[in-house]
Amino acid sequence: MHLNPYGEYAVLLAASLANDWPDDRQGIEERTLDLGMTMTFPPAADDHARVREVIDDWLRIVDEADHANRADLLNAQLAQAAAYPRLTDHDGEGWHLHYRDDVQSLPYVLRAIISVGTSLHLVTRGMDRLGRCAASPCENVVVDVTRNGRQRFCSVRCANRAAVRRHRGRVA
Repeated sequence: MHLNPYGEYAVLLAASLANDWPDDRQGIEERTLDLGMTMTFPPAADDHARVREVIDDWLRIVDEADHANRADLLNAQLAQAAAYPRLTDHDGEGWHLHYRDDVQSLPYVLRAIISVGTSLHLVTRGMDRLGRCAASPCENVVVDVTRNGRQRFCSVRCANRAAVRRHRGRVA
């Protein structure tokens, strides 16, 4: 199976923003750059709120258990921002595909790359490879990028906490 790093990068970026929402636009931009995005965009006064909307829309996809409904939600997001694929060469990245128009808006670009990246992740890895952490009360997003497709926890800490609970439940 061919794994698309573009899809993985974008869905991991979305999860990072969802799990640890930045305090301001600068925090969003720093996170995008830290996780591999090379482009920056002119700031707009409503960027922080509009990116929050993008993430909240994406979380509806994360929380949808029914695969057909998940696909419908994702298709609606793709229709809002994605465009026909085009080759581009910018910022020293080399030639690559963009799945969006050349709109210079951080929220627009994030909606496009997150929706396309999530689509690529789900169709190459499996429709069930996106969800919430199985360790109650944690609600972090889990993007399953494991080979065996069994990642249920957002971190080793949450996995250990769940194991301790299971052990204590058996002992009691």
